[in-house]
Amino acid sequence: MRAILLIINTGSSSIKFAVFSAQQLSCLYRGQIQGIGITEGSYFSVQNLNDNNPPTKQKTVADTHRQALATLMQWLADHLADFHLQAVGHRIVHGGHQFTQPVVIDADVMQQLRKLIPLAPLHQPHNLAAIDILQHLHPDLTQVGCFDTAFHHTQPKVAQTFALPKDLFTEGVRSYGFHGLSYEYIANVLPDYAGVADTGKTVIAHLGQGASLCALQNQKSLATTMTFTPLDGLPMGTRCGAIDPAIVLYLLRQKQLSLTEVSDMLHYQSGLLGLSGISGDMQILLNSDHPDAAFAIDAYVYRIVCAIGSMTAAIQGLDNLVFSAGIGEHAPLIRAKICQGLGWLGVKLDDSANRENATKISGQHSTVNIWVIPTNEEKMIAIHTHSLTHGKTNEATD
Repeated sequence: MRAILLIINTGSSSIKFAVFSAQQLSCLYRGQIQGIGITEGSYFSVQNLNDNNPPTKQKTVADTHRQALATLMQWLADHLADFHLQAVGHRIVHGGHQFTQPVVIDADVMQQLRKLIPLAPLHQPHNLAAIDILQHLHPDLTQVGCFDTAFHHTQPKVAQTFALPKDLFTEGVRSYGFHGLSYEYIANVLPDYAGVADTGKTVIAHLGQGASLCALQNQKSLATTMTFTPLDGLPMGTRCGAIDPAIVLYLLRQKQLSLTEVSDMLHYQSGLLGLSGISGDMQILLNSDHPDAAFAIDAYVYRIVCAIGSMTAAIQGLDNLVFSAGIGEHAPLIRAKICQGLGWLGVKLDDSANRENATKISGQHSTVNIWVIPTNEEKMIAIHTHSLTHGKTNEATD
């Protein structure tokens, strides 16, 4: 009986999943359960990647994550009866400084991960809840945790440290970095595009609803824009990115906002949405002729250009600029605006290749190779899950 791996990314109201062959590590199915706990109802959608049919979508009952996961496991039993579920791999946002490699999850690991909830209160509880639920539904099922922070543990201490009292660093107030599974995937496949000799100094722009940059040297993370939480760094769909911390004090003291109101503003009312007053969806802004939409795009690009300059300084040069994730992969105008602002670095775009979303979009006279490389966090999790469930062990390190 052929083995499969189930890859899960659990959010507050959705569960995204993928099913991989454990032998070839090829993706067989991809889908999600949306609207968990939403009054309007929830939907189960899935696509068979081995045929050309569109995804199937149907209404389902998923008032809770437990119901949603039970539905998913029943679907696996009904549709993949000829396969054996070898393990489940989970995307876990925060691994702290303890977990710098993927791990097989046990009670001790879960205890340590729960201590990290204050560092990622919007993500970590949902990631861990899915593990608990599957442990209850299928006690003998091996589960693997893969961490979005782990890839960045190679950064030097000066890059991890804030200019705060040093005791706070020991307590865990440090720069962790996120989107690590995406960056790890691109770092691994970059030699296939650029050649092993040309992967020295690279900046990856992971531009989606969440956005960040990562500076790599020889495929290792040396700097990134997200720091203590996924709120920092670049402006995003609805998240503010880097701001003067005194703004938070101002909102609390002068505007008399509560902690919850400030948190909601910074996470859900800012970024492209806050700048434009129209939407946090880049495609909607690109299709709009409203001047506030144009301003939001310009502000977004400006911050990215400045941050790429900072990332380039961290690695003392730039050989490759990689665009990835939803906006990075599918918005030629945004790529063009960013590259225009980086002309001083020798970045020159091939306009035709860029419009066609080609893989290599740098012009003939560009001193920097410019790439569009689709990310694949699910594949990275599948690789780690397969490795750990075939007798190879990776232990957490401090």
